Amino acid sequence: MIAPMLSFPALLLLALQEREPFRDPRPPEVHPAPTAPAPAPAATGDLTARAVPKALDADATSEDWPTFRGPRRDGVTAETHLASFGPEGPPLLWELACGPGFSSPAIAAGKLVFTHRQGDEIHVDCLEAEGGRRLWRFSYPTEYEDRYIDNDGPRSTPTIDGERVFVHGLENDLFCLDLAHGSVLWRRDLAQEFGVPLDFFGAVASPLVHGGLLYLNLGVPGGPCVAAFEPATGKLVWGAGTEWGPSCSSPVIGELGGRERLFVLAGGESKPPTGGLLVLDPKTGALDFTYPFRSKIVESVTGASPVLAGERVFVSASYGTGSACLAPRAEGGYRELWTSRSLGLQFSSPVFVDGKLWAIDGKSGRAGELLCLDPESGAELSRTDLSWPERFEHDGKTKEITGTVGEGSLLSADERLLCLGDGGHLLWIDPKPAAPTVLARAWLFRANESWTPPVVVRGLLYLRQTQKERFGSAPPRLLCYDLRAGA
Repeated sequence: MIAPMLSFPALLLLALQEREPFRDPRPPEVHPAPTAPAPAPAATGDLTARAVPKALDADATSEDWPTFRGPRRDGVTAETHLASFGPEGPPLLWELACGPGFSSPAIAAGKLVFTHRQGDEIHVDCLEAEGGRRLWRFSYPTEYEDRYIDNDGPRSTPTIDGERVFVHGLENDLFCLDLAHGSVLWRRDLAQEFGVPLDFFGAVASPLVHGGLLYLNLGVPGGPCVAAFEPATGKLVWGAGTEWGPSCSSPVIGELGGRERLFVLAGGESKPPTGGLLVLDPKTGALDFTYPFRSKIVESVTGASPVLAGERVFVSASYGTGSACLAPRAEGGYRELWTSRSLGLQFSSPVFVDGKLWAIDGKSGRAGELLCLDPESGAELSRTDLSWPERFEHDGKTKEITGTVGEGSLLSADERLLCLGDGGHLLWIDPKPAAPTVLARAWLFRANESWTPPVVVRGLLYLRQTQKERFGSAPPRLLCYDLRAGA
């Protein structure tokens, strides 16, 4: 009997299935969780309390923000009863002076965890989310020096999952901490154990915990590109992908084609420059398909996360790469719905709301525009200029500049878009696809490189000022504002 001939895709799939799985080079040492009582909150000299928040309306909907871009990693929160504000902005409740870094706060069960650097140490601080008092601090040494920007602080956002906190360090350390005490439950030196190279801006991707596994864009030369670990022990469960290195983009999980899938936009520093989207089965690491997608410029950054837009996945990158939207085929693989070179996002990820994609098309130091896209066709439904003349007093003189959101960040909340401009402006926007309007605008702090996305939990807004003010003296800070409409 003659054996049937297999198509190239079938042969490729067979080869992938028969390839020997990646092995764990060195299982981590696991430490028992502490049994002592959790530490009491303590006031610190770097915390300044400004006001007491309004009561949270009993009818308000709230949810935690335990990881990068929120509980679903889509920049959308279920928070309701959020207040507007005037030119002075919402009331400032407290501020915490901190060192350099870009990571967002992660908030769950009344605790806030964020990372920053002071000298040659990275600090992981756990605070009372509402009052800012410190519960504990875990610190570890670092020798990282950035090659391109004046900020050597951590980029990756911690992830809180139950009683554990996961931190992906600048130099590819992976920590599991006890949320109650801040003690190390396990640690992995990914750079030494797996041979993970240090990318342009250090390790940036935020860890993702879902369905009993911890996912990371590992980016080992020759594989694995993506890895899943046991959250309790740190052991490698599976590894997938052999071609693409680590990127600044963070993994996302969602449904595509009626199946839950893991989406990883990979590929950082490499010669020749390679990278793209991997779509995988989150339980096994089996590859559904890959989509080559990266700038041809070696020194480029892929920072925006993949965004699920119904039965489509949207990817974008700067440095001449552009954007693309893909849809799965019933027989396997994908079809390319559209591509565009006119929109290329560097760090800021879009949000998908009511069937439309919303994005800030801008670059640091340049006026930004709010873009509304039809994800099926890529058609621009509106493009709104978000720049204005800004007059203010500084050193006894009146100055005028062009205010702008630059490469701002979007958060969908309470039927509006909350936009943080990269120069410290905060805007409420009414997202009407054909004609969005700015409902409120305030200049909260006058500092550049405010690329950390905003966070809203229980009606409180958390922002990170990453640089010292240009027209002022305030140092880098973590800030908490009151957005509660009140009882």
